[in-house]
Parts: sequence; C-alpha cells; structure tokens
Amino acid sequence: MAFATLHCVDELQQAIENEQTDALIVIGHFAHIENTQLSEAIRAAQGTDQRVGKETLLISANGVPGNRMVVAPTGPLNRDYDDVRQVFDAAHKAAKIAQDAGARHPVILLNGVNVEDERYQQAFLAAYLGFCQALYQPLEAREHHGDDEIEPTRDVTLVGALDAEWAMAIEAGKRVARDLAGTEPERMAPPRFAEYCRNAFAHTAVKVTVIDDFQQLEHEYPLAAAVGRASVSVERHRPCVIRLEYKGSQPERQVMFAGKGIVYDTGGADLKVGGHMAGMSRDKGGAAAVAGFVKTVAELEPAHLHVIAEIGAVRNSIGSDAFVADEIITGHSGKRVRIGNTDAEGRLVMADLLSHLREEAAASDLPSELYTVATLTGHAALAKGPYTALVPNGPARRQQLAQQLFDAGEVYGDPAEISWSRREDFDFVKGHTLCDDLLSSNNGPSATTARGHQFPMAFLVGVAGLDAHGIDSDKPLSYVHVDIAGSGVEGGDWQHGKPTAAPVTCLSAHYLKR
Repeated sequence: MAFATLHCVDELQQAIENEQTDALIVIGHFAHIENTQLSEAIRAAQGTDQRVGKETLLISANGVPGNRMVVAPTGPLNRDYDDVRQVFDAAHKAAKIAQDAGARHPVILLNGVNVEDERYQQAFLAAYLGFCQALYQPLEAREHHGDDEIEPTRDVTLVGALDAEWAMAIEAGKRVARDLAGTEPERMAPPRFAEYCRNAFAHTAVKVTVIDDFQQLEHEYPLAAAVGRASVSVERHRPCVIRLEYKGSQPERQVMFAGKGIVYDTGGADLKVGGHMAGMSRDKGGAAAVAGFVKTVAELEPAHLHVIAEIGAVRNSIGSDAFVADEIITGHSGKRVRIGNTDAEGRLVMADLLSHLREEAAASDLPSELYTVATLTGHAALAKGPYTALVPNGPARRQQLAQQLFDAGEVYGDPAEISWSRREDFDFVKGHTLCDDLLSSNNGPSATTARGHQFPMAFLVGVAGLDAHGIDSDKPLSYVHVDIAGSGVEGGDWQHGKPTAAPVTCLSAHYLKR
C-alpha cells in the first residue's frame, strides 16, 4: 500500500540542498510573501501573468527544487468563515499540477499561514493530507496499471513541524477507507471486502474475524441476514460480518463501532429507479471509514484504547427471496421490527452489530463509547451539505462527546455538525400494533421526511437495546450516530467522486492525537 512518504525539515534551505527534490509548492495567502528569495520570483511572474497568487499555477523559478514552483493560493485566512480546509484544498490542487509537470519529490512550504491561530494549528497536517487526497488513485486502477504507473509521486518534503509518523498513520487509514468505499461492487463484494481487511491488518495487532456462515448470521444477526437474503444464492455476493479488535496494553476506555457496509444497494424490493441506483457501490462508506480508523489505530498502537468494530458487508439484492416491506423480523436484541421500506436497509444491518456491541459494553468495566457510521440518508446530505452529521444520545450529550468531535473536526479539517435527537424521533419509530415493537422507516424518501436523518438514530437506539442504557439507567452508554451521506465523497458525486474517508481524521484527532 503505497502513498507519498513524508519527510519534515525545519528550513526551506534544507529541502533545496536535497538533490532529489524537484519542485516547490508554496501554499498560502500572497498579499505578503514571507520569503525574500521567493517573492522576487513570484513578483516577476505576476508581472506577466496576473493570475499568479490568485489561481493555482506552475511558474519557473531559479534556485528552487527543479526550478519550478507551484503557487497555490488559499485566499484570505482571517475572515469569520475561513478554516484549515483552505490549506487542504490548495495542497490538493497543487499536488496534481506538480505531478503532471513531472515532479516526483516535491517540497511543500506554507506562506502567511499563522499556525499559532487555533484554526490553523494543524495546517501542516492539512497540507499533507490534501496532497495525498489529490494523488490517490482507485484500487482497481492501481491493480490494472500498477502503482508506479499511476501514482508516481513517492515522497514529499514538508517545511514545518509535523510528526511524520502520526501524519502517515492517518493517511494509511484514509487510504484503506477510500479503497473500501470507492471500489466497484464485484471487486469489493462481501467476501472480497473481508479479504481486503485480512490483508490490510495482516502482521498488525488487530485481530480479524469473519462470520460468513449464513445460518449463523440468521441466528446472531437476523436483520442483517434478512437484507442479504436474496444475495445468498450467488456465492460471490454472500453476506458476512467482519469483526476488528485492537487491545491496548493499558486501556482507559473502549471505543466500539458498527459500520454500514452495503456493497451495493439496489433498494431491494423497493427498487431504486430513475437512475438513482448509480453510485450505490459507495453505500459501504461507513464501514470503510470504520476500517480506515482501525487501520490508523493499528499503525499507532495506542496503549490507552481498546477498539472493537463490527462491519456488516451485505449486498441488498433483489430476487425471489428478497425481504419486503411489512415483514416483521426479530432482531438480535429481541425487538420485533416491521419493515417500512427495503431501501432503508443500512440501519437494519447496523442494528444487530450495535446490539452485540451494546452487550459487550454493558458487561465491560471500561468506559465505553459506541458509534454507528453510515452513508445513511439523503436527508443528512440535504440538511448538512458536505458535513458529517453527528446525532448523540443522552449520555453522549452529557459527556459532550459530539461537541468534542465537532471541535476536533474543526481544527483538523474534517468538519461535522451536530443534530439532536428529540421525542418526535422516538415517537416516529414506535410500533403501530401489538405485533411489532419498532418501525424501521416510513415509506418515503428521507430527504422529504421531516427529521429524516435524526429519526434513524432513535430506531437504532431502540432496536439495539440502547434505550435501556440512557441517562436514567444504572449503566448509561454513550452513543453517537454518524451519518456521512453528505461528507463521504468529493463534491457529493456518489458515482464518480473520490471518497473523502470522512470521518477518519476527526476520529483520529479525538482518540489518537499526538
């Protein structure tokens, strides 16, 4: 798994003296140029091209690596709404220009970015992650063309104080997340998703367990098994549950994840029509992000954490054995669920995973924090735009867990917004008869349903048995539902957009920051 190796130096001159370096990328606001040597080259270029300092451009400059400089403006960084993503975006644009120009060992320098400002204290990390995001190529393309052919940039030198091991651990996790989320549905069908995880965590401290016996799935994960029922007859599409476990040597708390891994979502019997099925191979972005975060954990091996993740890798196929609306299915927790719409399948897959994790957390002496991570609702994308939606339960709210994630996301350039669960959400998912305890969903699109990304969290609380661990219980458990439907791919383009790996950076910042 190759990506640009990071080297850090204190001064630009150290990078210039390295004979391997072959381009200089200058990122920042160019109202003032801090380096005198560079200012002369940039001013000279501005004399013939007024776009220099306003757009990302390559210019010729003597005395810098390769005699080529990419000037990558961020725009002003002092307005109310400015944030570190401007550095990420500038690095993203510059990386491709430098690589296309032939650079293989570029240098990154920040200009006019005040890293003492809280908003930009992670600017160096943002520059590196933006650089790597731009140069990432999909797994299928790497397998077909070869890494060296389509990802030729092998290292980058950063002028600034950054822990390279920490930065590359985050990028390793993001790369796993992008691979798993973005790969087409046959290459990343459930058994091959599991195979990728085995390979990604080979020779690490993470234990990988795969449950793929369908009878066992029906018994232990009955809601997930129902979603995958129509796929069982096709061996390469058969569902599985992938469990990832990391045990720190001196654990202070336990973090647990349920990841939605719908490798392809046809909508099931409530078929997606009108072109809305395209891009649904990315409906595994939540599971991908969970695996990505665990990869970062594996790279850093923190002593203070136990991390347990369960991923439901399932294809929501259509066929004679497909589950349908109106079925009543008893989940792992014993709750009876009436199916409202088969296209609301992701919450069913996560329900039993979360129920298993809830049992473990309740039996553990360690403080536990639980998450579901999913590309769950169009409503989250509509309500929050390109931001991750966080929906905490009562104990998480009292702990200010969502606020802590929000704060980490702001500083590290992986932003989220908080949505609160309300009584209306819990009323919405109540069973309507004595036959059922819960309704999985209404039968309309989430994007046109009031509180369309909040009420699924209420369903998950009920179906997983977390309603017995609220603020009124003897064993309260903090839980945050994370919906990345708006933040999971660049530009909101679910068919062609590059996966962003949200919220790997945010989670890493909160739990692993160094």
